[in-house]
Parts: sequence; structure tokens; C-alpha cells
Amino acid sequence: MRFLLREYGLPIMLLAASLVTTTANGARFMQNFLEGMPAGVGDGNLWPWSWLAVHPHLFASGFAFSLTLLGILLVHEFGHYIACRAHRIRATLPWILPAPTLSGTAGAVIQIRSSIPNRNALMDVGIYGPLAGYLASLLAVTCGFVLSHPRSSGPSTELIRFGSEPLTFRLLHGLLAHWDPSIPSFHWASPHPVLLAGWIGLFVTSLNLIPGGQLDGGHLLYAISPRLHKIFTALLPFALLLAGLYYWAGWILWGLILLLPAMRHPRVSLETTLSRGRIILAIAGALVFLLTFTPTPFQDASLLQLLR
Repeated sequence: MRFLLREYGLPIMLLAASLVTTTANGARFMQNFLEGMPAGVGDGNLWPWSWLAVHPHLFASGFAFSLTLLGILLVHEFGHYIACRAHRIRATLPWILPAPTLSGTAGAVIQIRSSIPNRNALMDVGIYGPLAGYLASLLAVTCGFVLSHPRSSGPSTELIRFGSEPLTFRLLHGLLAHWDPSIPSFHWASPHPVLLAGWIGLFVTSLNLIPGGQLDGGHLLYAISPRLHKIFTALLPFALLLAGLYYWAGWILWGLILLLPAMRHPRVSLETTLSRGRIILAIAGALVFLLTFTPTPFQDASLLQLLR
């Protein structure tokens, strides 16, 4: 009974809690969308409960956002899980973590409970999640752009301002605008919540592909060269601290995370060499990182700007 609760009960309870928190945030995003406003306008974008207490009937409108986002996170983590099962590596089911954030969640993880046998297995475990999550995010962004419309011309105060768009956003919008010129760009749109979920999915993908520690990108780099992984993991915290000063303060948190002892990569057997197919997967991972990463996910949010 205890085994069933730990293996299945905990993931289900966390998923249920995350469904509530992400749906609450999604309801606020949907209301902004219906009013033709930017996503980060109005009270309760990060903590919508007081707003929902006044408008409880609007809670269900948040499912478009929550189901899309949770779907992306689950696809990502099940990519890792399936790779683990294929290599007979013991791992938990995905844990979706509820949190008072812009999305209503702190992301998702699986816990690997046995050693990874070789470099090829490590590459598979590291890359299957980001690739699966990226494809799911592409679908969400495509649908979200089609569902969005230009924002109203009325005055508004944006509490949350999105920064530079990842290359994937610009490429997809260019393709869709060629098909339908009326589709607005992200910064000029009142974004449908599905588009916001896709943006968050791409953002999470880029964060996971940072090449250091036990992040997905760290797994890929370790599989290629443990020595390079050690160098990058030592230098990245300082690079992220500097990025936090000038681009987005959140990079400081990620720099500190990489300094945690838990982020030290476990040893993996180096007896086998990477197969040609795994080298191609590593290149695909680097390409996805370039397509999703932006140093300024939010405008006017560097540490220096926040301290002014």
C-alpha cells in the first residue's frame, strides 16, 4: 500500500493540485484575452484567488491554458520516462509541481532511481524529453497564434511584460502570417491562453537545455565530454549571475541552482562511445536550444532595473 501511494498516489495528487493552480491562472489569462488586453494586465495574474472568489463561475475558462500547459509538461517528462524504461533504468512517474508562479506550476520532474549504464543511454534520457516537449510546444504555439487576435487600443498597465521572442516564435509567426496576414505578432496580440502555454513550454525547454549540472543539457554535454561538462558547470553560475544583472533577474536563481550539491552529475561509464545516431540527437538538442533560448524572457526585469 505504501509503495502504491509513493509510486502512483504522489504523482496523481501533485497533478491534481497543479491542475487547480494552473487553471486558476488560466482563467485570469482568458479574461484578459476576451477583453482584448495583454496577458499581464489586471489584478491576480500571479495569485488569482481573490479575483476568482468574486468570479468563481470563470474558473472553468482556465482549462484551455492548464490542459495545454500540463500536456506539454507531461509529454516532456514522459519522454524521459520512456527513455528510462527502454534502457531498464528505474524512474518515477512525472511529478508536476504546483507553485504561485506566472503559470501556476514550478515545472515537472522525474526521479531516476538507478544508475545510467552508458553514454548512449544518458543521451537518450537527456534528449527525449526536450525533443518531445518542443514538438508539443510547437503545436500549442501554432494553435495559439491562430486563436489570438490584435489587442484593443484602449489604455492598459502591463504588470508582466514579455521580452524578446525566441526564434521559434518569429519563424512560426512568419509562416502563419504568410498564410493569414491578419494573425498578429506576439507583442501586438491579445494572446490566447493556448499561445501563452506554448510560450511557457518553449521557455521551459530552453531552461532544461542549459548545458550544465543535471539539467537535460547537462546530460547531453556529459555524454559528449565529461571534461567539457565540468568546465561548463563551473563557469555557468557566474555567466548566469551576470545575465541576471543585465537581462533577467531569474537567471541569478538558475545560477545558484547550478551551485547546489544535488546538481553534481553522477558518474556514467565511459567505456562505450556515442553512436552516430546519438551524435545527431546531440546536434538536434543544440539546435532546439538555439530556437528556444532568449536572454530577456521578460522586459525591464534585470536586477539593475528592478533596483532602480
